[in-house]
Amino acid sequence: MRAAALDDAAQALLATWESAREGSTPRLSAAQLSALIVVGKDEGINLRTLAGRLRMILSSASRLCDRLVAAGLVERVPGRVDRREIALFLTPYSRQLLEELRASRLAMLGAVLDRMSPAGRAALVRGLTEFAHAATGQPADAAVRTA
Repeated sequence: MRAAALDDAAQALLATWESAREGSTPRLSAAQLSALIVVGKDEGINLRTLAGRLRMILSSASRLCDRLVAAGLVERVPGRVDRREIALFLTPYSRQLLEELRASRLAMLGAVLDRMSPAGRAALVRGLTEFAHAATGQPADAAVRTA
């Protein structure tokens, strides 16, 4: 029963997230946005690692990167250690786009949070922090310390 309630609540959160993504210019697909987020968190990542993190086959990740390069969102650079390996980096344009998208998401989430009670907001943050730690395999006490 609790999982079903979380699933229902998550739909509202995901709808808010998706609304911000759909309002971005240029409009990014969910896969493109995921790739930009991964590359942004691990600048210099190679294509094979990106494919693994996105749970894609290598050829699909390569085509996705081709589209991101063509759109001016990602740069491919020969690797420092192995020149045959390609490292992926965000462009200044994609950094700005991600910052604007994050600001839009935060504004939308803030508007929803403002309609919640202070106790509800605190419980939500505490619960989602613990959920994030559990989902990533971190100890539960780490969630309590960071909440």
